[in-house]
Amino acid sequence: MNNSDVGKKETAGWAMEMKAICREEPERLMQTLTSAILGRGGWVLVRGADDTGVVNMFFEFERQACVDIYILLTSSGVELGQSGHAQFAQLCQCTHSLQRECGTEIASIDLEIQTYPIAKTADPRTLDCV
Repeated sequence: MNNSDVGKKETAGWAMEMKAICREEPERLMQTLTSAILGRGGWVLVRGADDTGVVNMFFEFERQACVDIYILLTSSGVELGQSGHAQFAQLCQCTHSLQRECGTEIASIDLEIQTYPIAKTADPRTLDCV
């Protein structure tokens, strides 16, 4: 079993795979998301970035925190695809309807984010005059 499979086989129920894009530096994005997920009571099991700017994160959280997790992803600049938004909507609606029965159950997300760092513009004070 490789590192990206750690924990996946043990997670039942709401195990979701999502793809997204973000205009942020990969390392900064990983730090921001990790801190926010941990701050909401979640667990980051695997995280990493490759040379092409793809960030992979596998994390878990109690279902009762699903709205907070959704908000933290979108507010950090992560742009989920249509499928990701639909999965979160379904999770949040189901959890809200069955809060007593399933609020403490664990949900997991295997998230792949393609980052597109914002190009730094040249400082006009450093440009050479011709």
